[in-house]
Amino acid sequence: MKLNETITTLYFYPRHNPKLRLYALWYFVVLIFVWTVLGHTVLGFEQSWLQPVVAVGSACLTQFLLEWTDARANNRTPRYSGDFMDAANFFITAWIPGLAVAMLIYPNELLWPMAFAAALSIASKVIFRAPVGIGSQHIFNPSNFGITLTLLMFPWIGLAPPYQFTENVTGLWHWIIPGFVLATGIVNHALFTGRLPLCMAWIGGFLAQAFLRSWYFDIPWLAPLIPMTSAAFILFTLYMIPDPATTPLDPRRQVVFGLSVAAVYGLLQVGHMVFGLFIALWLVCAMRGVGLYLLAYRQRIASAIPLTVNE
Repeated sequence: MKLNETITTLYFYPRHNPKLRLYALWYFVVLIFVWTVLGHTVLGFEQSWLQPVVAVGSACLTQFLLEWTDARANNRTPRYSGDFMDAANFFITAWIPGLAVAMLIYPNELLWPMAFAAALSIASKVIFRAPVGIGSQHIFNPSNFGITLTLLMFPWIGLAPPYQFTENVTGLWHWIIPGFVLATGIVNHALFTGRLPLCMAWIGGFLAQAFLRSWYFDIPWLAPLIPMTSAAFILFTLYMIPDPATTPLDPRRQVVFGLSVAAVYGLLQVGHMVFGLFIALWLVCAMRGVGLYLLAYRQRIASAIPLTVNE
């Protein structure tokens, strides 16, 4: 393999390097765990301490039950079996949706919505899959799926207020905290996931739809850009949209994906839909899943057509 092909494989296709993928998972889970602790002790998170515990516990339990059932059904060894690190590497993929759900939704003092959203997030990885290559791949970002359906099914549940990320800080900390989130996200995608093209396309698309709406509806151009000023927007941009498991590998398709989320978000805003960011990502993931099924069907039909040779 040539040098440029090797770099492309490692940067844009991290799934071909299991160690790189594992580094990215641990990097992210440590960041979101520290962010959760700081949020409840310093920053001003509105949720109770017990809610992230319940969300993570529900996510881990759901993942354990699904893996145990699948392993028994297929007569294979569960992925959590082995030494301590095998189990830890298995469950970190459940910690991420659990902590994200507990950070982003606000069901007052109730615990069951946290458990419901976290379990739904993990279950989506098993229920909604599309054919990719010789295997299959889940099509929805787990956290976004659980949060979106919970918000739509229970209208009295809302999103956590954006101000909670910097509620108890003053002065330069209003810049330092979002800057830290931004820097750590860029490092994650630059070194591990190869999703910077997607992030940049999403930001460019968001700016484009904002200026287009401000021109068409004759509103101040700053108004549609207000969501970009929050730490919550940065978290969504760097830690929810560019999920390596549910976004395209090819940089050009990443650009299309990011622009599509921005376009759908703009249309939802024109229709006065709440929770536009989450619903837009959910819809684009669903459309991509349909596209993967159609592509697999087309490839299967093409392979079934016998080749003829004109003599």
